[in-house]
Parts: sequence; structure tokens; C-alpha cells
Amino acid sequence: MSQIIAPYDPHLDEPEPPLYAARRQIYPQSVSGIYRRAKWIILFITLGIYYFLPFLRWDRGPNAPDQAVLIDIPHRRAYFFFIEIWPQEVYYLTGLLIIAAMTLFLMNAMAGRVWCGYLCPQTVWTDLFMQVERWVEGDRRERMQRDASPMDVEKFSLKLLKHTLWLLIAWWTGGAWVLYFADAPTLVRDLVTFQGDVVAYVSIATLTFTTYTFAGLMREQVCLYMCPWPRIQAAMTDEYALNVTYRVDRGEPRMSFKKATQARLIGQPAGDCVDCQQCVAVCPTGVDIRHGADIGCIQCGLCIDACDDVMVKLNRPTRLIAYDTEINIKRRAEGKSNIFKPIRARSVLYAAIISIVGSVMLYALLTRAPFTVSVIHDRNPIFVKLSDGHIRNAYTVRIANMLPTQRAYTLEIGGLQYSHIEIIGGEAPIDGRPSVSVGPDQTRELRVLVTSIDMEKDEPTSLEFRIRDQGDGKTASARDFFRTPHSIH
Repeated sequence: MSQIIAPYDPHLDEPEPPLYAARRQIYPQSVSGIYRRAKWIILFITLGIYYFLPFLRWDRGPNAPDQAVLIDIPHRRAYFFFIEIWPQEVYYLTGLLIIAAMTLFLMNAMAGRVWCGYLCPQTVWTDLFMQVERWVEGDRRERMQRDASPMDVEKFSLKLLKHTLWLLIAWWTGGAWVLYFADAPTLVRDLVTFQGDVVAYVSIATLTFTTYTFAGLMREQVCLYMCPWPRIQAAMTDEYALNVTYRVDRGEPRMSFKKATQARLIGQPAGDCVDCQQCVAVCPTGVDIRHGADIGCIQCGLCIDACDDVMVKLNRPTRLIAYDTEINIKRRAEGKSNIFKPIRARSVLYAAIISIVGSVMLYALLTRAPFTVSVIHDRNPIFVKLSDGHIRNAYTVRIANMLPTQRAYTLEIGGLQYSHIEIIGGEAPIDGRPSVSVGPDQTRELRVLVTSIDMEKDEPTSLEFRIRDQGDGKTASARDFFRTPHSIH
């Protein structure tokens, strides 16, 4: 019986590749150019606002905090300069979330992941941490050589200094965050003298750890694996959105400058790309943009600056890598000119939603009254028939005064003729209307009796409970029903 022997396969002895590739250390190189300058400007503005805004003062009058931006949890208030938001106005938060989402979608429709490249907190703080790293350890080449060398006193000292500075930045980042929830100068004094609340110390420690870890240690890993936006953005973009693009039609075939010169002399094709790898060296996520769209590309434009610098030195046109669209790549391949369509269905839709929601919020802010009223009809009994034949309904009326001063209000009821209004425990009438006073930043609950003649209507009568501030004349209202024996089915 013959034995069949299979031919030797050298790949059988090779171990299976790991399911997840090990992290490759990325050493981004410094670069200068228009996009790098734009990132520095945005970094200084955004971090300046974040770190110092809690110390900005805003005069709101007596009995009110003077911090310009404050989330006052104990008193259930949120202040933003002249705007004051109360707990029952949570719909403003909903509106802000809608505007933020639509703005992100609009930015994606215009220029892809431009949010990730310039404005995302992960990008901003990582930029800061990498700059500190360059100041301490040097640029790309120096860091790579030092990391490849054995540990010595100099290497240990530089690493220790770098991580110390990172921790100080992370600590101040966490400290600045808690300043938005209490009076900043007072809280700083309490924290320094160890008299602050335990929650403040825990919050600072947590944010210090997360900032140090995400911006210093994980960096591009947050963008590649933790953030959901790259996956969402990839599904929402279209061929008209500007993205950082390697212009293949001009760059290929790539070869060295010397070979390209020789090829052109003999009439052979040669691209402008000299395969210098500078676009890869400066990328904070280690992406080679020449391979096409990549989920790791955050559209920061640093590769554009690096490539432009090389093209200038080679006396070739710049923007071999540029913000471009898929449609233009196809059009150039067909010999057609570039087109740009910033105004299209999706961009108009996003802008319209932002405008509508923003306008509604602005109108609500400008026309709102600094007090609210709510009404609850008594359930048992629903009505009372008096001996004179009149019908009386009872209500619980709750008035919330959201100002830091005591206010006096009068009560009016519309929609019911020949009625009598009585407030149990109210003050003396003002101009013939029942009145009530509510203390500063307080809610007062009242019993209100409404009496009318016996009506023979088959449906309940709609009532409008309207209160008027005797100081500024503003009004607020709530609706309920007046019920009679005929309206009970």
C-alpha cells in the first residue's frame, strides 16, 4: 500500500498572526505651515477659555453670584453671562445638544473630520502634551534614538520631567473643571488650604488621571479604537465633502527626485511624489495618506504642510496633498475641471435645523418670565354644588419665583364668565384682583377656589390661570378646566 506524502509547505510552521496588532509607537515630527499655525491658534484660544473663564466676573445684582459662567448645583441654577437657566428649563439643554450634533454634521458635510483635527478636546490636549514632549526630549529623531538606547541618568531625568509636566497639566485641567461648579477664587482657596469638599478632590483626581492617560499615554489609540465618531462620519460623508487627499493623478508613479528627472528626460511618466515619507512622519496617528481614505486620519492637515515644504524645496507646485473631494479626483481622471458644491441638500438641511432650533431658543429666552405657574384640579370632589346653586371647583396652584428678590403677583382667570376667585391664605387684593407674594428663589403652593353659576354645557370649560408680576408686569399662565354636573360623563 503506497503512502501519499503531501508536498512540504513552509508556511505550516509559522504561528498564526495575532487577532489584534501590537501598538506601534508613533513619533510625530514637528512641522510648520498654515494648518499647523491654525491648530496653534485654536489651541491657545480654546485652552485659554477653558482654564481662565471661571475667573471672569459678571455683575448680576444683589444676592446673585458674580461668576460669569457657573453651574450652581446647590441652588439649581446655570449661569452663562446674562443668561440664567433653571432646572425646569431642561429643554434648553436639549436644544443645545441638537445644535451641537447638527453643527458636527454640518462640519462633516463641509470638510470631513475637521472637528477631530482642530477642535476635539482629545486633539487639543494631545497637541499640547506632544509639544511638551518635544521641548523636553527633542524632535522625532532624538526621541527615537533615545527610546532605542538603554536607560541612563539623562534618559530617566528627561522622562521624569516630561511626565511631571504632563501630570501638572492634567491636574490643572481637572482643577479648572471643578471651578465651573463653585465660585472659582473661593474654591481655589479652599482647595489649597485643604478645606474643599471631598467631591472636588475626587473629581480633580479622576480628571487628572483621564487627561494624563488619554492625552499623554494613549493618544491616537483614543481616536482609532475608543471614539465612535470616525465610524459614524465614514457613513455620513459624501463625494462632495472636502477631505485631506493625496492627489494620485499628480503624484504617481512615485520615485526619487533623481529618477523622476531622468524619466522625464526620456519621456517616461513620473509623479511629483518623491516618497520622502514626510507626510507619514508628521501624522499624529501614523497614517500614510497616500494609501487613500483611512479611519485613522483626523483631517488635521499637517501632512499638507509637510508635503508643501518638500515641494517648495524641489521647485514643484504645492498641494500634492490637499483638501479635495472624491468627485474632483474622478473629474480630473476624466480630464474635467474641479467643482465644489458647499451648498447642497444635506448642508442646507443641517444649517436650517441649526437656525430653527437656535431661533426658537433665542425667542424663548427673550420672552420668558422669571416665574412659572402650574395648576392641578382637585380629583375628589371634582366640583361642589353650593346651596345657592353655584358650582365651585378647587385647584392647587404652584407659583415658582426664580428671582433673588421677593415678588408680588396677582391672579386672573380667563375663559369663565360670572366667576368668583378666592385664594386661601393669600394677601390683600390689588386692584380688585387676588394677590400673593412669593419669597426669593422659592415656590409657593396655594389653594384656589373658583365659583361660577351652574352652566348647562356638556363639555368642561377651558380656563387660563394667569399670574402677573406687579413689579415688571410680566405674565405666566397655565390651563385647566372648570367642571359642572353636566360635563361629567
